[in-house]
Amino acid sequence: MHINNIRILDRIPLTNLFLLISVLIVLGGCNDDFLDQVPDDRLTFDETFSKENTVEEYLANIYNRIPQETNQRFVTNGNSGPWTAASDEAEYTWSFVWSNNMNIGTWDATTSEVSSLWSNFYRGIRAASTFIQSIDQCEDCSDQRILQYTAEARTLRAYFYYNLIRTWGPVILMGEEPIDPDADLSGLQRATMDESVAYIVAELDKAASTLSGLEFRGANAGRMSRPFALAIKEKVLLLAASPLFNGNTDYADLMNSEGTHLINQTTDNDKWKLAADAAKAFIEEFVPTEFSLYTENNENGVFDPYLSTRNVMLKDWNSEIIYARTRASNYRQYEMTPYHNGYASEIKGGGALGATQEMVDSYFMANGRSIEDPTSGYQDTGFSNYKAPYDFQERETFNQWVNREPRFYTGITYNNSLWMVRNYGDAITETWYGGNSGKEVGGNDYSTTGYIVRKDMVVDTWSNSNRSFSMIRLAEIYLDYVEALNEYDPGNADILIYLNAIRTRAGIPGYGTMGLHVPADQASMREAIHKERKVELAFENVRYFDIRRWKVAQDILNGEIHGLDINTTDESEFYNVVPFETRVFTNKHYLWPIPQDEINTNTDLIQNTGW
Repeated sequence: MHINNIRILDRIPLTNLFLLISVLIVLGGCNDDFLDQVPDDRLTFDETFSKENTVEEYLANIYNRIPQETNQRFVTNGNSGPWTAASDEAEYTWSFVWSNNMNIGTWDATTSEVSSLWSNFYRGIRAASTFIQSIDQCEDCSDQRILQYTAEARTLRAYFYYNLIRTWGPVILMGEEPIDPDADLSGLQRATMDESVAYIVAELDKAASTLSGLEFRGANAGRMSRPFALAIKEKVLLLAASPLFNGNTDYADLMNSEGTHLINQTTDNDKWKLAADAAKAFIEEFVPTEFSLYTENNENGVFDPYLSTRNVMLKDWNSEIIYARTRASNYRQYEMTPYHNGYASEIKGGGALGATQEMVDSYFMANGRSIEDPTSGYQDTGFSNYKAPYDFQERETFNQWVNREPRFYTGITYNNSLWMVRNYGDAITETWYGGNSGKEVGGNDYSTTGYIVRKDMVVDTWSNSNRSFSMIRLAEIYLDYVEALNEYDPGNADILIYLNAIRTRAGIPGYGTMGLHVPADQASMREAIHKERKVELAFENVRYFDIRRWKVAQDILNGEIHGLDINTTDESEFYNVVPFETRVFTNKHYLWPIPQDEINTNTDLIQNTGW
């Protein structure tokens, strides 16, 4: 596709930029090794970078490698990962979804998805480096345009490296000069984790400086920006400070050919300070002038925590969104829409992304207390007539789901609940075996757990793809900040301020209010922060990485995981909690394996421990 007379920055938003798939891309086929690619168009290379319109096309291709995380049931379609259902948040019913293989341990260094994701990010890195080295050839680009485009490509390159290190750990740093396609690749080695982090942070600082003052909303929504670069910088530093990479002696044998540890063996608490400082710097620069926690009032003009926690994900580029993937696919919406046998096709979906009982139990009660707290009011048996925040009347509701916090009703579709889209009739979702969305009538389209993920579901037909998909928002920065601060400076007043800000927006009491005690010590506060992250950031592709970087995944992802009894034909027994899967997570799974074809190509590459 060739595009003439279009200036992306001047005339069209980045909503359409991701559609500009250029034939000028210099990357190899999707099945090639990432360092073994010979461009098909090397003779037209100079022409590619001579004009601004073709330069923009090339840049659009780099942007197109940003993961489309709504595609997770297909994983490598859109460069997405398996993050939601490979955590303890959810499970796909469909057997072809790769996260199901991960959950039972049937994957290794030869698995195609491992190679595909690795290769995608390295192709993006190589393309970004080529762009940075070649943009000066543009004859009709202004100096300012060249600076901006270069900073965007630099941010993208650093972001791709971040995706690599959070999955594989220490990586190969390719340097500024793109490797010649005909070069001898033997001898390339992985940098240490500290070297990888330092490089990414320096790149993001450099790009952020150039992007300072440039608009990142409106027509530029979706472009790399100073806020995004600094947010990813903070995320990189938080990752580096976490137990997985900070003095993890499980990787004592992970060394390069010179005997240098790829992961530092001595815990450095100052790394938490660096992460906390980066988060605080972001907050001080951008809050509240550019970003704030999103809130919404109801039709009576009263603050509504349910609408606030629901629509923060749905209202494009609202005050909380730091970055979103534009033109999100509707795959995830189909997965979240129940089967609804007998209803219109617009509200009849697959309903196969099932939330786990572990996730359901993590939501607080309306009084802000965990369900295991004897003063929470939680009841685990019986039924009550209860009106959910999105409903217009009371319905018979299992007591476990009564009087939960607003985020529960934002995140979970449960049996006998009103479907949120009412333009095609009032559908009451029934997830038990004989229900309209149950196993008996759904064929392959039902929930394995009896619950269906609801968060980020549009209040419209599932096929609507005219929206963006939030990838990072201010609430995550707040939670990163309080986590790092609690590790470095426990008792700091900011911990309670920003943690309670999240809870207040969610419509539940903050710690130290309404009889809810402030966590007494560092360990108690750590537990409270971890609980808040699980709920606030549920189904946002954060949990999978959190439990790995905290080094708790073996406790959480190894063993039985639970849902309701979807196989019983007696609806009264449907509410029994039963295991639906025994998952496998061993020590080697904390880091993904380097693809075996890369190891075969370059024997100097060190494989991750255990693979």
